[in-house]
Amino acid sequence: MQLVLRDENQGPYLSQVLTYGRTEALLNDEQLAQIKAKAILMSLKLADKFYNKYKMHLLEQAAQDVIGVVSLGLMALSGQDQQKSIALLLTPDGVVKSFQKGWGMLTKVSKYRLHGKSIYGDVEKILLDQVSSPPDADEWQGWLCYQDALTEHNRQQSIYALLAQFYVAGSFDPMDHINLESTLAEAVLYRIFFEGKKVRQDLKHRVAQLELNQEWFNLDFIEQQTRIALDELPKDLAAAIRVDLGKNFNAALLRTLTFARSYRELALKNASPERLERLEYKEGLIGLLGWPLYIVV
Repeated sequence: MQLVLRDENQGPYLSQVLTYGRTEALLNDEQLAQIKAKAILMSLKLADKFYNKYKMHLLEQAAQDVIGVVSLGLMALSGQDQQKSIALLLTPDGVVKSFQKGWGMLTKVSKYRLHGKSIYGDVEKILLDQVSSPPDADEWQGWLCYQDALTEHNRQQSIYALLAQFYVAGSFDPMDHINLESTLAEAVLYRIFFEGKKVRQDLKHRVAQLELNQEWFNLDFIEQQTRIALDELPKDLAAAIRVDLGKNFNAALLRTLTFARSYRELALKNASPERLERLEYKEGLIGLLGWPLYIVV
């Protein structure tokens, strides 16, 4: 394994820290050699677990993975403070701790990305490839890729929480709810129609039986219902969801509620499922925030 010393602010964070350490005389030759030796040992262990340590190109791949994962963990543990990073690397288990931290971060954000088995266990291959870095890389995007993955992970986590709180267990496949706004919107819409009950796949069947209250068709009322729903969630989760919602969320939900009135009028005329479906597509089904997507048969 090579750990290349290069210009600051280029390449993987681990290389940046080592360059800084040498420039500021915080690392001597012996200390640098010890850090490299520990990184090499981590590469051998990783290769032994996931690759073949007797094949040179796979050992090289493991070394690049270690550089990326250690960089990730080191940034998190030090708060991207290079002096703190040097101090951590100089501890007996600094490299190991940084790798474990980085691997744990990747494991967390891989949770909803894994579809089937990964050769890296609980870490998604594409994500590890994005974090992995050769020693001579001109730039390293591993931290940004991790941040993007973390944002998506938190969004998926929020969707699962909404499904658990507002949807009947086992009635919905979480993979069908990839949009946070639409998941919350469908719950708010259903709660308006059915007095706060959990969502089932029956709104389209029951809408003709509903009496639509005129006070529902009011932006202030919808904002209140959205707020009431979010207040049922843990504060941190509710706050995160509020940040993620678009500024036109309630207005879009009012548009969907207005469409529901037209859908109900047509259903009362015993319209066929095909005719009801044509009405949905004429209105723009994807644009009807919160309107259920299942097909009436």
